[in-house]
Amino acid sequence: MAVRLAGVHHWQWLGVAGAAATSLLSATSAHARVGIRPLFEPTDLQLEQPGIVDFDFQLGLIRGRDPWRIVVPDFEFNFGFLRNVELDLDGTYALEGNSSSPFVQSHAVPDALWPSVKVGLFDWFDQELSRAWALGFQVGPKLPIARGSSGIGIEGLALLGLLFHGSHFVLNTGMLADPHASPGESRPFGVELGLDIHTPLDKDDTYAFIGELAAVHFFSPDPHQLLTTAGLNYSPFSYLDLSAVALVGWLNGSDRYGLLLGVTPKLRWLGTAKK
Repeated sequence: MAVRLAGVHHWQWLGVAGAAATSLLSATSAHARVGIRPLFEPTDLQLEQPGIVDFDFQLGLIRGRDPWRIVVPDFEFNFGFLRNVELDLDGTYALEGNSSSPFVQSHAVPDALWPSVKVGLFDWFDQELSRAWALGFQVGPKLPIARGSSGIGIEGLALLGLLFHGSHFVLNTGMLADPHASPGESRPFGVELGLDIHTPLDKDDTYAFIGELAAVHFFSPDPHQLLTTAGLNYSPFSYLDLSAVALVGWLNGSDRYGLLLGVTPKLRWLGTAKK
């Protein structure tokens, strides 16, 4: 998925974020629930032009801590509303099997639905240094759509973006309070830290390395999470991205490993986008 800082078309941060995440997640709750799927995927500071709709779909196979899972799909709908305001809808629908196969005793395991607004607050560009900074946030309610879940949650992220010699880095920090997974269970509640990376491999950004570092420290009795992803993004046209991403989890709250294939078309909504 192509990444752009808000308002503008160091690998050092990866080390900082990794150290912070490791420190933050050094201990696991003694009374943690098991089987919780990843709740946090770092986002970028891409803001679509007004009237442009971006559909991001990922399909794949993931091995959880015990069962296998088919993702059908992980999706994002992004609608450019104003120059610095985007309306988003994020969710995941999956079929979960058992430890030997995703097709045995499979059942639906949808995540909470997250409608949100992403706002770009500030951006600054230095032409001589080929460097840009951007600041924004994303916030919205978490809606319970899984069977047995209840209550409306909320998630909010502060986003700090850096463009450096063509590479884009977006630091995510925030909090989440998800819906109750089932009656009588506590609400998943924690702080989030993540890094989204997009590094072009050619001058036209046709090919790019994409990666994420995602961590959640829970205050509720849920296992902490630490997840990394790495993959390749291919943009044959300005309105289409194709991607392949591998993921590896490092703590009990994260999936073990997986592979996701993605497609991201962009469409003009009723001809309202500026040319």
